[in-house]
Amino acid sequence: MSKPIVLSLGELLWDMLPTGKRAGGAPVNFAYHAMMNGTEGWSISAVGEDELGDELLVEAEKAGIHTIIQRNAWPTSTVEVALKNGIPEYTIVKGVAWDHLLLTRQLIEVAEQADAVCFGTLGLRSQESHDTIVELLKHTKAGAMKFFDINLRGDHYSKELIEELLGYATVFKINDAELLLLRDMFDIRGTSDDEACRWFMTEYGLDYVILTGGSTFSTIISKNGESSTLNTPHVEVNDTVGAGDSFSGTFTAKILLGNTLAEAHRAAVNTAAFVCTQAGAWPKYPEVMPDYLAEDAE
Repeated sequence: MSKPIVLSLGELLWDMLPTGKRAGGAPVNFAYHAMMNGTEGWSISAVGEDELGDELLVEAEKAGIHTIIQRNAWPTSTVEVALKNGIPEYTIVKGVAWDHLLLTRQLIEVAEQADAVCFGTLGLRSQESHDTIVELLKHTKAGAMKFFDINLRGDHYSKELIEELLGYATVFKINDAELLLLRDMFDIRGTSDDEACRWFMTEYGLDYVILTGGSTFSTIISKNGESSTLNTPHVEVNDTVGAGDSFSGTFTAKILLGNTLAEAHRAAVNTAAFVCTQAGAWPKYPEVMPDYLAEDAE
C-alpha cells in the first residue's frame, strides 16, 4: 500500500541559531515530521544559486524529504534566531529565493497527487509566490487535507491574506498569542478560546481547528463535535524551534493513516515534546517515541 503524500508549500531556509545554522522553514519542517510518522513528505520551495542553497538541498536529501526546489538568482533565505529561555525570536529578511516561486506544470502535477498540503502566511508574503501557491491549492484533489498553519511573523501578513487562506483551508492551526491578535482582527473580542475557535470553524467551514498554548496545553476541535485537550508535558528544553511544525506534521500523518483524533493528538504532543529536547527542527527520531504524557502522569 502506498503511503499518503504530504506536500509543503513555502519557505525553505537556514535558521541561524546561536549554536550554528540549521535547515528549517515551517512548511518543510511539517513535511519532515509527517514523513517521520509514516507518510511521503514533499517540499516545494526555492533556494538561491549559491553555496547556502547547495547545502540546503544536501540537508533535505539527507533528511529523506522529497524536494522540488527551484534555483534562482535571489539569495538563499537565512533567518536570525535569538533564543530567550529556549524560545526563538526571528529576524526574517525579505527578497529571498522562496519569494520568487514560479508556477510550473511539474508543481501542479505534484499538488494534484497530495493527500495533504501545508501552507502559512509567510510563504505567501510576495505576490509572485502568493500567486503560485494559491494556484497550487486550487489544484489539490477533492478531500485533500489543506493545513493552514498561520505562523504569523513580523509584518509578513495581512487580514486579507489570512481570510483568503482560510477560504482554502480544511485545518486551521493557531497559537494562543496569535488568537489574541485574531480576536481584534476579526472583531470577535470577548469570546473564550473555545468560542473563538468554533467561530472560525463555522465561518470558514473547517474540519479541524487546532489551538496550541506552548508550554501549557493544546486543544483540537473537530467539525463532528469531537474535541481533545492535553496538557503540554514537562521536558528539559533544548530549543523550541520547529516544535509547532512537528506537532502539525505528526497530527496530519496520523489522521491520514486512520488514527482517531485522540490518538493523533497524543502522538503530536509527544513528538513536539521530543523536538523541544533536541537541537533544530529535523532531529533524528528514537526507535520508540517516548510517551511524555504518561511520564508526566506518574
